[in-house]
Amino acid sequence: MTPLNLFLLLSALLFSIGLAGALTRRNAILVLIGIELMLNAANINLIAFWRFGPNPEALTGVMFAIFSISVAAAEAAVGLAIILAVYRHNKTTNLNQIDTLKG
Repeated sequence: MTPLNLFLLLSALLFSIGLAGALTRRNAILVLIGIELMLNAANINLIAFWRFGPNPEALTGVMFAIFSISVAAAEAAVGLAIILAVYRHNKTTNLNQIDTLKG
């Protein structure tokens, strides 16, 4: 098994754990953690394809990964701010009990 296949297997496993966590959890913070795991799996893919690609001297994969990390940080900050605002209003982070956005 080549190193690229190992990185892709690790990334697929991490993405699967994140997807399962995002789909099965009812706590908003745990759903956000699952989404972050999926974004980290995408970053592993970007770095692996850059490193084992035809031109590893160009830093394109690293630039994409840095951009993805900055988007993930902004997403986490906005997501946590929304979760805190909803918690202050409803006193719960359970996604089944939050229905105030319905018309």
